[in-house]
Amino acid sequence: MMLFKRLINRYTFFIIAIMMVFVLINNQAMAQLKVEVYETSANGNSLKKVTQFIDSKIPVEVDINPSEKFQTITGFGGAFTESSAFLLTKLSLKNREKVLEAYFSEDGANYSLTRTHINSCDFSLSNYAYSTVANDNKLEHFSIDHDKTYLIPMIKQAQSFSKNGFKIISSPWTAPPWMKDNNDWRGGKLLPEYRETWALYFSKYIQAYKKEGINIWGVTVENEPLGSGNNWESMIYTPQEMTDFVHDYLGPHLAKEGLSAIKILGYDQNRGEDLTNWAKTMFADSLTSKYFGGTAVHWYNSTYDYFPQSLQYTHQISKGKYLINTEACIDSQKPEWKNDKWFWSKQARDWGWTWAPEKEKYLHPEYVPVFRYARDIIGCLNNYVDGWIDWNMVLDKQGGPNWAKNWCAAPILVDTANDEVYYTPLYYTMAHFSKFIRPGAVKIGCVINNQELMATAVKNLDGSFAVVIFNPTDKVQSLKIKLNGHSKNISIDANALQTVVLKL
Repeated sequence: MMLFKRLINRYTFFIIAIMMVFVLINNQAMAQLKVEVYETSANGNSLKKVTQFIDSKIPVEVDINPSEKFQTITGFGGAFTESSAFLLTKLSLKNREKVLEAYFSEDGANYSLTRTHINSCDFSLSNYAYSTVANDNKLEHFSIDHDKTYLIPMIKQAQSFSKNGFKIISSPWTAPPWMKDNNDWRGGKLLPEYRETWALYFSKYIQAYKKEGINIWGVTVENEPLGSGNNWESMIYTPQEMTDFVHDYLGPHLAKEGLSAIKILGYDQNRGEDLTNWAKTMFADSLTSKYFGGTAVHWYNSTYDYFPQSLQYTHQISKGKYLINTEACIDSQKPEWKNDKWFWSKQARDWGWTWAPEKEKYLHPEYVPVFRYARDIIGCLNNYVDGWIDWNMVLDKQGGPNWAKNWCAAPILVDTANDEVYYTPLYYTMAHFSKFIRPGAVKIGCVINNQELMATAVKNLDGSFAVVIFNPTDKVQSLKIKLNGHSKNISIDANALQTVVLKL
């Protein structure tokens, strides 16, 4: 009996010792898991670092799985337009620098992927091209002097604030009218006899910008090749026409000029059925896809649907190539000046509210601007998109200047008459991604067990993990973040976007 008791006591001691060792190891591991939480919310937080959280017995679980790997991130950012560049020159030097620092410095949003326009666009001060002499097939009169007044100075000043630099994607809205079958800035098609000249135009543009100290990383073949209702600069392609132009002219010409490193992105319009149809043509086989570096998409087909099936299809048919959202904005209305509440309210209406065909109006209900951005970026990241670019970086109180009166909102609005700058909630929304998800990061597995919330996660090159969580509900949500056997309990405010940075 005594022997049995001794054995029981030794067994009990052994179990307790193992439990103490397990607790000690677990506590040491938890001590190594460093967690920082940043939040933007309807209650007034603007990328605020938060440290106080509520607790719940049944938190929403966010499971992070680093062993499940998806696309490599190219970057996040906005567009350099002549309108934005012009407005910056109307601000004091102090505010001009503050805006660019807010977008490009490490202390700011740290934008890493941007876009600009070749020739004019709707967000230019007027229509213009780099060659206005008809029948100038060799482009002997080509000049980017127009861009040296506003656009190029803005880009170069942005470079001075960017520690690691940023990529630039350039997009034409149209060829010069003299190259088109309707001799107009709007609509029409590129005349067959000018296909070689138009390919030359791209290389001359890239080389001219390089001389100014600006390297172009990629180009899209045409902004919105399906057209814009002839409301501003545009040029029409079919999927086959664009594929043939890239295969027979643009791709070979850039290669001949030593510019084969330039990424050529096809399509450059809305996700959905049209994206699927274009992807089928561009990536039909190794010959058609030879010169395409990837696909560019926009978000204007819906105020809430990010069309995951079309994104997944495009990824599957073009694996190893880029899939980048090159444009998105609060379109077709004037922005609200210094009214944060509006950006958190379900009052915004896009072009489709009025102009979409009746059968498609269900895709264009009123929406909350911040919600649309957060939902779309997370939805894109969870469906193989590797880069996401907002439209204009800076606009005025009216949503311009815009020669076509196509008013839109921007993350930063300015009142040049009074030298005032308004950082809207959209600026902080963009920063939740651009600041913490860096180029080269890998999208990893992330599952959230609440259908009302959204989440995505990446592992950055420095070993840190960035988890972005979106809570569109009207109540605070308690969260349990799980990573590599560790867990951390936090919470997210109602109507909020949150970035959780984890370091082991």
